[in-house]
Amino acid sequence: MRVLYFHQHFSTPLGSTGTRSYEVARQLIRRGHQVTMVCGSGALADTGLTAEPRDGLRRGTVDGIDVIEICLPYSNYDSLWKRSLTFFRFAWRSVRIALREPYDLLFATSTPLTAGIPGIAMRVFKPRRKFVFEVRDLWPELPRAMGVIRNPLVLLGMGVLEKLSYLAMHGGVALSPGILAGMRRRTAARKPIEMIPNGADLELFRPPGEKHPNVSELPPGFPGDGLRCVFTGAHGLANGLDAVLDAAAELLARGRTDVHLIFIGDGKLKPQLAARSRREGLTNCRFFDPLPKKQLAHVMDAIDVGLMILANVPAFYYGTSPNKFFDYIASGLPVLTNYPGWLAEMIQAEQCGVAVPPADPVAFADALVRLAEDRDALAGMGVRARQLAEREFDREALTHRLVDLLERMIPTSAATASVAAPPAESTAELPAGAVVSQDVGGRSRR
Repeated sequence: MRVLYFHQHFSTPLGSTGTRSYEVARQLIRRGHQVTMVCGSGALADTGLTAEPRDGLRRGTVDGIDVIEICLPYSNYDSLWKRSLTFFRFAWRSVRIALREPYDLLFATSTPLTAGIPGIAMRVFKPRRKFVFEVRDLWPELPRAMGVIRNPLVLLGMGVLEKLSYLAMHGGVALSPGILAGMRRRTAARKPIEMIPNGADLELFRPPGEKHPNVSELPPGFPGDGLRCVFTGAHGLANGLDAVLDAAAELLARGRTDVHLIFIGDGKLKPQLAARSRREGLTNCRFFDPLPKKQLAHVMDAIDVGLMILANVPAFYYGTSPNKFFDYIASGLPVLTNYPGWLAEMIQAEQCGVAVPPADPVAFADALVRLAEDRDALAGMGVRARQLAEREFDREALTHRLVDLLERMIPTSAATASVAAPPAESTAELPAGAVVSQDVGGRSRR
């Protein structure tokens, strides 16, 4: 089977962002399929390609994946309208590539919602090809709930695009219970839709009994003792990280300088958060640049608690599947979350962390103090966190489930024949001489 895979924010493990699409593509290849990944150029992503682009594109083989990078720079620091323009430009180039590339199944993953446009278009131009749509966030529900987008015409347009994507797809993948319910509610036909959340990389992140922190691998200025709590990922409006700074102020007011709050990542609000920390003298807060996954795994060896923080928006409660949660539990870290929902319920049921009420710095600080003072309880939570990761969220098992779903879309005989003898379709969109071969080291480099 030939899979044409669209993910604007695709990254190999060399980048400082999620690698779900890389893992799925690698699993497809191990199962005997061909994968062409069409992606953009994200600030924290690393596609593995290093050749100079020609005509705005570069193409090469990375760990067996045929990667087509559309060189459209993207950053969370960009304005909403600049990001929207980048999304639509990527979608337009993607449609042109889909028209020319040979494939049996088109697999597109959001965000953004415009990721579904190639699949919609190909239902018109290549109606016999299958289209599977993976949804990582419910749009337009989330931007509407956050108040990021208020224009009724824009929201209407997003709603129409969402509906068209669901009508066009032959099957779907949801990353959380809320996304699954939303997709099923908006899909009239009984199409196969499965919930397959983000996974825990059990090979990269070490369990509690195997951790050996190495000071030389920690960023300069990293706290050397006390309770070290980390937040990894985007520092944006959706993350609500002022709640952590509020708790930091409460801790200092109590004289608890032994609890350190560590931020690793980037985002539009990071400068404001760092400025507030300096202005208020929050010496218990430390900010660090994003780290590649492999380096992040070493840092996790020196961490005691993982912080899963989001703004108090009800749409988030069941509508998100944060990568950081799965990294934390793979590392055997107790997780502290400050918003309700399916993950908070799981944390409480599995006794692998603490859930505190939203917008309550006193409760947040109380929980951290308890964890700092009861190291035996902390260790027990960490062991149960790793057990949960191994039992329910092994990334290898989850990628197998996703590939199983994709394989069901195409009869085995047809998939085998297409891989053995791909039809000659034009690739005129791609510049001659743009193909290079790269190897980022496969699983050993994650």
